[in-house]
Amino acid sequence: MKKILIVMVLTMLFGTLLNAVTYRKHRVNPHPVTATKFELTDVDGNYIRTVDLTGKDFIVVSVREPGSDGQMYAVDRDGTIWWHGLISSGAGGGKLEKKQGKLVPVGGHETNSNLFHILAKRRFHMSKTHPNPNGINNMDFELQFTQDGQALHLGNTAAMSHGCIHVGRQDISALFKWAHIGMPVIVMRGHYKQFLSKEVKQFKEDIKEYDAERGERSDVK
Repeated sequence: MKKILIVMVLTMLFGTLLNAVTYRKHRVNPHPVTATKFELTDVDGNYIRTVDLTGKDFIVVSVREPGSDGQMYAVDRDGTIWWHGLISSGAGGGKLEKKQGKLVPVGGHETNSNLFHILAKRRFHMSKTHPNPNGINNMDFELQFTQDGQALHLGNTAAMSHGCIHVGRQDISALFKWAHIGMPVIVMRGHYKQFLSKEVKQFKEDIKEYDAERGERSDVK
C-alpha cells in the first residue's frame, strides 16, 4: 500500500512539473494526418512538406509534454500499431533565438521534433555528455536518431531527460529487437493515440463479427 501511495505522489509531482515548465517552439513539427502520413510545419505553422511512411516499419514518439501523449508507438509496414509504451522526454526551459539568420535552440533540454532515422543501435552504452558517476551504463538499448546524441533508450519514465527518450525495460527491449539502422522515427508534439483507439475499436468489431459468423456469443464489449 505504501509503495502504491509513493508512486501516486511521484506521478502527481511529475505532472505538476510538466505543467509548470515552458517548452520552446520547434523548427519542424510533424502532425499526423493518418496513422502513416504526416504533415511537417515550421515554427510559425507554415506547411513544409508531407511525409508518407506507408509500406515502412517506423516509430512514433509523442513527447511527454502538456498536449502530447507521452507514449512511443511501433508501427509496422501495413500501418498497424503493434506495440506502445510510456516514455519521458527532455526537460523544458529552452527557446529559439535567431543567430546569423538561423533559429538556434538556447537553454533547456527539449527533445527535438522532426522526421529522423535511426543512426546507431547499441545494446550497451554510457552517455558521453552525461556519464553515470558510478560507471553504470545509463543508455542501454540505445536507438540514436540525431547527430548530437538524442536517442530512445532504457531509462526512468518518471524522470525528465536531457533530450533523450526514456523507455521502460519491457518496451525498449521489444523495440530494440525490432528496430534497424535507417528506420524512420517521427518525434512529434500533439496526439497520435487516436489511431491506436481506432485500431482497438476495429479489433473489437472484427471479433464480434467473427463470433457471430460462428454462431457464438461474444464477450467483447
